[in-house]
Amino acid sequence: MKFSAWIPLAIAALLALFGSVYVVSEGQTAIVLNLGRLVRSDVGPGLHFKIPFVESARIYDRRLQVLDANPERYLTSDKQDISLDFFAIGKIQDVRAFYRATGGDEEVAVQRLAPIIKNALTGEINSRTLQQVVSGNREEVVARQLSSINKGASTLGVQIIDIRIKRVDLPEDSNVLKSVYDQMRSQRQQVASQLRAEGVEQAQKIRAEADRQQQVLVAEAERDAQKLRGEGDAQAAAIYAAAYGRDPSFYAFHRSLEAYRRSFADGKAVIVLDRNDPFLQFLRSDK
Repeated sequence: MKFSAWIPLAIAALLALFGSVYVVSEGQTAIVLNLGRLVRSDVGPGLHFKIPFVESARIYDRRLQVLDANPERYLTSDKQDISLDFFAIGKIQDVRAFYRATGGDEEVAVQRLAPIIKNALTGEINSRTLQQVVSGNREEVVARQLSSINKGASTLGVQIIDIRIKRVDLPEDSNVLKSVYDQMRSQRQQVASQLRAEGVEQAQKIRAEADRQQQVLVAEAERDAQKLRGEGDAQAAAIYAAAYGRDPSFYAFHRSLEAYRRSFADGKAVIVLDRNDPFLQFLRSDK
């Protein structure tokens, strides 16, 4: 047989060889279909063989994956409409069940998991108020329903490890948003009024303390001033007494001048006295 006759046979052998070998990497699993019928599943990592042109292998990732879903709307116990955005972290647990339930399509799995998670979370959200959902422990909401979620997810061959709530929004088409804003505005105004009242009270205390200190300082200054004036008057009196004691006649003359000055201070005073009155002794002329 000529060499050229071996070429088609060699090519067919190579195709048969490549068609009968498949590789499963670490973290993956595979199933084998024989003319569309599932014959082997949970094929582990390594080099494997299959019947060429008859069997086909499908490989799936068994590592953790993030399953993102569209936001869902819920009603709280106080009849408030909210939009809850979440994502699930899961993995393929049973590849045989996964293939039979979804045809091996991950998008189908996500679409079928979303209502399972939504229905499980509905009871938790319905039993909580809007404030409890927004400010409460979100992990507690998920943890209480994770087992029931996995019961539904097991029919898809999937195990949900965790569910995380990304955000809680108030739908734009509801009246909740306005009422929440009004409530927040009222709370802020209440806090502002309280702060202003505390500021006024503190200012009054500061003013009262300042007025008290002012009165104390003025009283102490007046006391010291009176004391100094008294000491000065006493010293002046002592000096006058010492000076006048040396010359009684000069003292009498000085006192008379003081009396004249006070009596005729306004320049209009009229005094009628006897010409020999002692009050006029220093006004008389000896001529």
